[in-house]
Amino acid sequence: MMAAHGDGGGDGAGRALPPHSPSGAVLQTVEMHTGGEPLRIIPRLEAAEQAAAAGLSLLYGAVVVRGGAAAEGAHLAVLFLHCAGYSAMCGHAVMALGRFALDYGLVPAPTRPETAVRLRCPCGPVTAFVPWDGHRSGNPVRFHSVPAFAAATDLAIDVPGHGKVVVDIGYGGTFYAFLSAEKLGLDVCSSRTRDLVSAASAVTEAVKKQFKLHHPESEDLAFLYGTILTDGKDAFSEEPTTNICVFADEQVDRSPTGSGVTARIALQYHKGLIQLDQTRTFRSSTTGSLFTGKAVKATKFGNYNAVIVEVSGEAFYTGTATFTVEEEDPLKHGFFFK
Repeated sequence: MMAAHGDGGGDGAGRALPPHSPSGAVLQTVEMHTGGEPLRIIPRLEAAEQAAAAGLSLLYGAVVVRGGAAAEGAHLAVLFLHCAGYSAMCGHAVMALGRFALDYGLVPAPTRPETAVRLRCPCGPVTAFVPWDGHRSGNPVRFHSVPAFAAATDLAIDVPGHGKVVVDIGYGGTFYAFLSAEKLGLDVCSSRTRDLVSAASAVTEAVKKQFKLHHPESEDLAFLYGTILTDGKDAFSEEPTTNICVFADEQVDRSPTGSGVTARIALQYHKGLIQLDQTRTFRSSTTGSLFTGKAVKATKFGNYNAVIVEVSGEAFYTGTATFTVEEEDPLKHGFFFK
């Protein structure tokens, strides 16, 4: 997946790459989206390592890892990266990576009509189930989560500017705070996105200061990834329920959020609002895209009563990209603007 073509001399006829530093990294990516949330896949860890050595930022979407690092029966391992660091789990990325793994030959002998793609994620093993017709992958893609659980329910938190609010905290591969936007004087479907982002971010910061998270296997995973504001419709219904996820450095997920759906299903199951194999539909308030989710198996995770959750959605290719640098570029290492 790597390519390099000289140092940029010549007249440009038949040129595969623009003029670039022969000693710099050439980074090729595959571009996808799931439910409107973009994903940039770096197909080879070697490419990421070379780019990092050259000083390029690696705040992309997902780095695919093969070989020994993808051991323990996985077809591939993956590192999830975003604007503020990394994530332990990324559901929309898992669905896209399931298709990518089949179409780029990372799964030997895929089976029809559906192939199981085993991924090793920072939070643990996750399996995607991808339609396969013998030539290309298809949709919808579903995945089975790591054990998901309710970390806290009806937790009172003092939020600056909003007073005391009650939140739930669920784990779906990473931790989220959940509450109805109405508790913050907002409507998840009609309020301005900027207002929803500000309120959700205030909740995230307040929870981080006032509640200590615990992960049964690794304290490195015991961090709050973000806050998900909902329409409050947590009881089982065949009608979609709408939410917006605000994560990392005030980033908004355009999809319904795969790991967020996982955590929300776990909370609803814990509260007795849904039963095993009852499918719920989740809508993104930003794009209107839909995921479905259901608890498929009860299990234990440390001292927590947990569930395995199946999440389903649609992932699509949008293109490829090749990134190069010129040595004399003063901004070749990138910059932040907010």
